[in-house]
Amino acid sequence: MNEIFDVYNLILIGLAVFILFKLRSVLGKRTGNERPPFDPYSKPEKSDEKPSAPVNTDAQSGDNVIPLPGQEVPQSKDDGSDKDGAIDTVAPTGSALNEALRQILSVDRSFEPGPFVEGARSAYEMIVTAFADGDRKTLKSLLAKDVYEGFVSAIDEREKRGETVETTFVGIDKAEIVEAALKDGQAQVTVKIQSQLISATKDKDGEVVDGDLSKIDEVVDIWTFARDINSRDPNWKLIGTEAA
Repeated sequence: MNEIFDVYNLILIGLAVFILFKLRSVLGKRTGNERPPFDPYSKPEKSDEKPSAPVNTDAQSGDNVIPLPGQEVPQSKDDGSDKDGAIDTVAPTGSALNEALRQILSVDRSFEPGPFVEGARSAYEMIVTAFADGDRKTLKSLLAKDVYEGFVSAIDEREKRGETVETTFVGIDKAEIVEAALKDGQAQVTVKIQSQLISATKDKDGEVVDGDLSKIDEVVDIWTFARDINSRDPNWKLIGTEAA
């Protein structure tokens, strides 16, 4: 009986050894240097597959970051030719405007005609609306000091007479850069803006004394914006207005 038991034990032990050997050959040995299931800090192994494109964030791509003058900006593969090409679409090559815009670009690599015009359109609407509402705070952030004082003076006179202005901004038909200059460390860009407004001035009794609330007016303004290229402040401010 004991002999039979010993035979069975030997068979079971042999089977267990065989199974462990097969498992070891399939799974391999642990050396202590295995990579965890997910390790964001480990370097990927080389392969023949092309790596997928990285996901850009604002800090990585710089798409939404404005490079400021005097601040070191990481160099990229962009040699500036795209921006030069953008200038050529705004002003003919060799023209005075083209040369002036290139001068501004040479000292302010963040300058781009397209985004600048879009910003000028937004600023125009904000300034027109703020002036009608008597919003001095908004005007102060968008206007140069002397222009701000002129706007506020007109608002003060209007308020003394008890008048109010009702303005509906319909939209901007066209906005284009018509002049540019680099003067005494200041970049200046002039934009011609064609807009549609509904506006009327009312007296203290609510009677319309100027304008027409039932009529859309076509308005053409020539506004000049400027910024100090030596300043870290990327914002442009309105330094001059002219009615075309």
